[in-house]
Amino acid sequence: MFVLDVSENGGWQSESMFAQDLVLKQRTEILHALCSSGSTEHLEKVLDILLAQGELTWEDYHNLRIPGRALYTSARQLLDLVHTKGVDTCRLFLAALEQVLPDGQVAGISFSGIGSKLEKKEECESTSIQTLLTQRPGLVSKLQDCIDGALEALVESGHFTSGDCGEVQLPIHTPSQQARRLLDHVRSKGESAAKVVLQYIQQKQESVSPQNQEKLTTSRELLKYQKKLSSSVSAQSCFLSTYGGTSHMSLDDIYTEVQLELAHDHADVHRPLGLEDIIGSAGTVNEEADTVLVSGEAGSGKSTLLQKLHLLWARGTAFQDVFLLFPFSCRRLNSEQGELSVQELLFQHCCWPDREQEEIFQFILDHPHFILFAFDGLDELKQSFSDEHRLCCPTQRAPVHILLFNLIHGSLMKGVRKVVTSRPEAVGPLLKKYLCKEVFLKGFSPSGIDCFVRKHHSDSTVAAKVLESLQTNTALLGLCHSPVLCWIVSQCHKELLGCGDGSPQTITDVYLMILQHFLQHQSPLKSTIGLGWLQKHLKPVLHLGQLAFEGIETTYYIFSGTDLETCGVTEQDICMGFLIQSKDMTSTHSKCYEFLHVTMQCFFAALYIVLSSNTDRSTILKLFETQDMKETGLRSTCFRACLSSTDQHKHTVEGISTATETSNLQITATFVSGLLSQRHRSLWLHCCPTAMMEKRVRQVVRCLSKGMQKHFKSIPQPVEGEKKSMHAMPGFVWLIKCIYEMQESRIAKDALSKLEVDHLKLTYCNIGPVECTALAYVLQHLRNPVGLQLDNNSVGDVGVEQLLPCMHICKSLYLRNNNITDEGIGKLIAKGIQCDNFQKIALFNNKLTDACTQHFSHLLKTRQDFLSLRLGNNNITAEGAKQLAEGLKFNHSLQHLGLWGNNIGDAGAEALASALENSKSLVWLSLVGNGIGSTGARALANIVRNSTSLEELWLTENCITTAGVECLIQALKHNIRVKSVWLRNNDLSVEEVEEMTQRETRLIF
Repeated sequence: MFVLDVSENGGWQSESMFAQDLVLKQRTEILHALCSSGSTEHLEKVLDILLAQGELTWEDYHNLRIPGRALYTSARQLLDLVHTKGVDTCRLFLAALEQVLPDGQVAGISFSGIGSKLEKKEECESTSIQTLLTQRPGLVSKLQDCIDGALEALVESGHFTSGDCGEVQLPIHTPSQQARRLLDHVRSKGESAAKVVLQYIQQKQESVSPQNQEKLTTSRELLKYQKKLSSSVSAQSCFLSTYGGTSHMSLDDIYTEVQLELAHDHADVHRPLGLEDIIGSAGTVNEEADTVLVSGEAGSGKSTLLQKLHLLWARGTAFQDVFLLFPFSCRRLNSEQGELSVQELLFQHCCWPDREQEEIFQFILDHPHFILFAFDGLDELKQSFSDEHRLCCPTQRAPVHILLFNLIHGSLMKGVRKVVTSRPEAVGPLLKKYLCKEVFLKGFSPSGIDCFVRKHHSDSTVAAKVLESLQTNTALLGLCHSPVLCWIVSQCHKELLGCGDGSPQTITDVYLMILQHFLQHQSPLKSTIGLGWLQKHLKPVLHLGQLAFEGIETTYYIFSGTDLETCGVTEQDICMGFLIQSKDMTSTHSKCYEFLHVTMQCFFAALYIVLSSNTDRSTILKLFETQDMKETGLRSTCFRACLSSTDQHKHTVEGISTATETSNLQITATFVSGLLSQRHRSLWLHCCPTAMMEKRVRQVVRCLSKGMQKHFKSIPQPVEGEKKSMHAMPGFVWLIKCIYEMQESRIAKDALSKLEVDHLKLTYCNIGPVECTALAYVLQHLRNPVGLQLDNNSVGDVGVEQLLPCMHICKSLYLRNNNITDEGIGKLIAKGIQCDNFQKIALFNNKLTDACTQHFSHLLKTRQDFLSLRLGNNNITAEGAKQLAEGLKFNHSLQHLGLWGNNIGDAGAEALASALENSKSLVWLSLVGNGIGSTGARALANIVRNSTSLEELWLTENCITTAGVECLIQALKHNIRVKSVWLRNNDLSVEEVEEMTQRETRLIF
């Protein structure tokens, strides 16, 4: 550090000259401070300030922000420019730097004697455009938490097009970068656009929720504690802490938005959820509760999502109504053996105040609405959620899990907002009744996969090759919807691009690829290439496998040095990269370790089960009984015989097993199935005896066959007159995934040859593209056609493509609420036309537009045995209805047509009526909520008059007046076959409804 002595008589000129010297002499330190995080955020904040202060021109600004340029290059150019511009610019640059950098980085740079207070610009701006410039730093901060709303205001005012919005919201940019792009676009649109943005921001500031409008009285010590806490949270969050923990990836550079969905449909939410909606009011179902649950499968990105939330708060760029945020890892809370009070929990596990602990804790008690607790990984807590032990006093000591449960259900610290992440299976009805809302995390969208891969590879050519490879392997593309698998595929791009036709198809394939990738990078001269690569590293793999195996068996995810030593794990084994040092705050004297990801731990446990000669012969049999254990309340004692008595005593857990214990055993069993696949047996040739391997293969095959038969035997006999239906029991989808991982079609053939059902129901089963691949692999062997119901899952376009191999056995396909777009429909219908059994489809509540109707029109023209088409609650307009009508003119088989909740209007109704007025097959037609008026009703009356088959017409929630109803009444006089015409909630008075009901009883109001 440079220590400068500025004399009192030196004056302003001397201070400025010292500032110029400081910039020059501290160049290395400043470059490191601006760039060491790997994020451009510090540099861009400094540029914002200099631009607002008038020290940079727009030309300077854009020259410093050339896309694709290395961060250090841009920082060096800025330093050169600042020094060239002279002493005043240097002084303001250092002042901006001091304001932007966290305390930890400021400490290494001297700002002595530069008069470093930034001068607030005089508010004499004559135009809104000038205000955008002079207030830029503050506007960026305010905008990044409400980009969607600002864009909506600009679109509604006619200043922005959808193309402009797309340019601003490119997913590769962070929220603050999107805010800057928005401001730059607005500047180019002129004064009126600038006014719209400024008015929107002002309204947003004025509409802060009432609970947070109270004035905060904050002491100096409290502000110091907030700064210390935010610095601590920022330091823990700025690098990816999960599977990327060994490579120091900047969270800003790699974070990619995932798909978020509310667990309950909410009338007020008509847009995709963003990160800020997690603790916002959107989707709230229980106003009395304070806890938000974010649930998602293993590897779906829960921890990274929470880490991003922490980082945005710590930087002050979002969640500004939260004064203090306390982050917790439930995995690490497991290691807390003693009893704690809430105060001790907050200060010992998050950040200890230097002074005035009681004053700070009292502030937390007095202002709960300004506090946020974040608990990551509730599913990894050893105890299951309970509300039996009630605590009300925040100073009373209790075991950590009791404190946590009382915080969640609100007995403790009522009013404090809580965010909890968990896997779905660990969340039961008891916990759900204490939630204000639940948000499902659905992994990457197709555009998210593209964005993540491009962020992961600085070389755009490599990224393009990886994405091209994924497009040619839809099974692998489906796997990449899981962020952890997308990371593995991106990490192993060389192996992926070099494997040709043998590219990964299953989850096990992907994890073997990352295993080979890590081993190769530890060995000189690529000695691991070839079939013997695993044999050369068998010893360390088994050491890590034993550690993982014992951890899965006892729900241990953090391991001490003693644990590693017991399993023979050496320092060299740690250096392979599968273990990372755990940030366990309770262990200050010895290092603790954890696997890169819990799925990686499951994979190594599976390797140990398959390759080790030390596992008990009943291990595999009991591993595949995890579903039975869950149903009978047994814990995972199935592996206990494999451990020494010392280990058994050490790892015994007093308490109730969690649902995640079963889930991790199921993931392990899935990997065991995959590892014993015929396609991988060449790897094991020199690793263990062939006889032992063959025995284990037979064991797994028997377990899977037995499991499938058990599910089929549970199907109840149908009620007389109804079709036989099977609703998937818990574990059915898991069994199917195991069969797919093992690539044993004979198991599927043998099991399904005995199945006789008409309808398979798999609703709310968390089925995504990966599960669709497995389902198609198994279900294609059904003997007889079935109806397949997959409503309320996450199938998406990629999942639709994965289902195509089993389309020939589908009589009907129900895909309500599955995020399917026109692109997926095109592929689905192209295949469906070729399948003789395919006769019905339901696609309510997806993302379909007029573009999909050309495919359905072609289907209706081509197939004269198609019976039912339901497209309710999508985005189909009159143009789409006209396209459908072209197909309906030539179809003589369709019985049910549902278009409720679209927007076809009168023009669309007229087109459909013209096509259907002489139909001899249509029985049921629903056009509820389509903006149809009396003109449309008059046209539809022709169907009522002339159809020889129609029984029900639904026109509820439209705009029909008495003139339209009169046409329908007259038409009904000519057709006694029609049973009802539904007209509730149209433009009719009570008196008109009463009079018309008396005239025609088949009108339902």
